[in-house]
Amino acid sequence: MSDVSDIAGELAQIEQDARREWDAASDNERQLVRSRYLGRKSRLNALLRGLKDLSADQRKSVGALTNQTRDRLTALFEQQTEPTETHPRAYDHTLPGRHHPRGHRHLITQTMDEVISIFYGMGFEVVDGPEIETDYYNFTALNFPPDHPARDLQDTFFINDEYLLRTHTSPVQVRVFESRRPPVRILAPGRTYRNEAINARAYCVFHQVEGFFVDRDVSFADLKGVLIAFAEEFFGSGTRLRFRPSYFPFTEPSTEVDVECLLCGGKGCTVCKNEGWLEILGAGMIDPAVFIAVDYDPEVFSGYAFGMGVERIAMLKHGIGDIRLFYENDLRFLRQF
Repeated sequence: MSDVSDIAGELAQIEQDARREWDAASDNERQLVRSRYLGRKSRLNALLRGLKDLSADQRKSVGALTNQTRDRLTALFEQQTEPTETHPRAYDHTLPGRHHPRGHRHLITQTMDEVISIFYGMGFEVVDGPEIETDYYNFTALNFPPDHPARDLQDTFFINDEYLLRTHTSPVQVRVFESRRPPVRILAPGRTYRNEAINARAYCVFHQVEGFFVDRDVSFADLKGVLIAFAEEFFGSGTRLRFRPSYFPFTEPSTEVDVECLLCGGKGCTVCKNEGWLEILGAGMIDPAVFIAVDYDPEVFSGYAFGMGVERIAMLKHGIGDIRLFYENDLRFLRQF
């Protein structure tokens, strides 16, 4: 290969020839011109292949000159032909703007936030817990012995012999009791799971809010007062409640709480099965066996606990007849809330 000055002259000639042919070529011919000067068999590529025959200093100089020439030719070939006439885009400023719909919180989230806000105003502290629980926290520490028939009340998703998807948020109660001494006033919202057949009233995943309060001299009257205050705040002033005796392994005595049907005013309809009442939650005084498991003295302390399904109370408040609507992501349903 010639010396650097000769190569520089050759590069200048290549660029001059390319510009002359580019200016003279038609639109259809310009692609051929581009390929002739920048393609694999072009004179530029031939110069680059010859760099190996030069010394290190010459290789650096020639490489830089060649790349500069290629860059200039690339910029030349990428130029677009200027239009002979331009037509500015016309805008009609009287047209309405484009509507960009905004998302919002899901109805379940809205309902849970409202429940939390009400109990937070009563002095409850919000505490979270794991959704994958141990058998001990989900059952044993809550007075469910291994052979206790009450375990049959819970259709559980077991991961293995020790771990499972929690069937309620009650395990948070035990975890708090283990780490704190009374008084404790806690609200435990979260997602729970049960292996149930999916239908209009039941789903395999649902949301629950559990509350509990432990201190000296806590009574069932305290529990009733809190639940009545919640119902009137959530469902409206004058809401009527009904307390029925029930059974839960971790509370004694236990009760189920019904609210007067909001659709028929207690007269009876298909939603309330003509009873005039709809169940909203379960509650009771915490069983002494639970206190013993967490080293609370049941002779000194007493407390209550309650739990409600978020989907259930949302359905009652808004007149929703099918729980599956919460999970089908139908925008026609979700946009109503």
